[in-house]
Amino acid sequence: MPTRLKDNLNSNYFEAANALRPKQARRRIVAYVESYDDIFFWRTVLTRFENEHRYFEVMLPSHRKLERGKKAVLFNFIGGQVGPDMIACVDADYDYMLQGATPQSKSVIENPYVFHTYAYAIENLQCYAPSLHDVCVAVTLNDHRIFEFEDYLQQYSEAIFPLFIWSVWAYRSGKHNRFSMTDFARVIDPGGFDIANPQPSIEHLRHKVGTKVRQLQHEFPDNKEEYLKTKENIKALGVTPQTTYLYIQGHHLFDTVMIPILSKVCNRLRLERQEEITRTARHHMQQQNELSCYEHSLQDIRQVLKKNMGYILSPHFRRIQQDIEAYIDKGGSSPSLGSRL
Repeated sequence: MPTRLKDNLNSNYFEAANALRPKQARRRIVAYVESYDDIFFWRTVLTRFENEHRYFEVMLPSHRKLERGKKAVLFNFIGGQVGPDMIACVDADYDYMLQGATPQSKSVIENPYVFHTYAYAIENLQCYAPSLHDVCVAVTLNDHRIFEFEDYLQQYSEAIFPLFIWSVWAYRSGKHNRFSMTDFARVIDPGGFDIANPQPSIEHLRHKVGTKVRQLQHEFPDNKEEYLKTKENIKALGVTPQTTYLYIQGHHLFDTVMIPILSKVCNRLRLERQEEITRTARHHMQQQNELSCYEHSLQDIRQVLKKNMGYILSPHFRRIQQDIEAYIDKGGSSPSLGSRL
């Protein structure tokens, strides 16, 4: 089958296309992402760097067939195709934690045209703790702070941190068949709890983590030195015991940890607002009208969380933008931006 020109798009292609435009035209830089959901996030990253000289177009990397995911994006790197006019923007996953221990990790952290989230995934940043009260307000239109998300996620992170170190070690050393990410996610599932008293859930989580840590210590009795070395190394990458939630599997954090908590908090806030309307209405007709108006104003928790932009205040977002800024300042030829702290 004949090869079409658009099937071999690379940075040189877009550089040549830019050269053919009028001198006053803006330079087009293509940014490939992993999925449709990622387009909005990377748009929020890149908008700041657009001006009369350049603009970014965020898109999926498929040309001949519908294809998504990190491998589809990094194919362009592996083929030597990314460059000053075509960049790749991906979730860090564990590739940032692995620090070049695998070929994919090496490509994510060392290539100057591959940019990553530092946190495990975009979902983690959407669950940035300081922004979660605002999510509840957007969903329920009730600004009563009934749950301390920052305190809970700090305690949750501290509880799972010892096992997170084991998880990173397992993937760095090729032992993930003995302790997989699925195994890790199963242990750190917080389960159900009362939002008025989440402490028993935290204590139960600590117990589960402690049990698994002792099991791994028994299974790998000579691993103490490597464990401590891994612990110090991941701390140097910016991970702290209080922020571990930002580095665990994004789908697990979003679906298993945060959505159940947000649902309970938002249900309580909705009920509180409905009771207020019922209590203050002058007559039945006004009550029904106000309740109907309120119900029509409510939003879906999952959709609001997916569009949550509170992460723009996070240090991770600032680091991504610093990498983009350095890439632009050096004309796209800066060394190892993705691995810089």
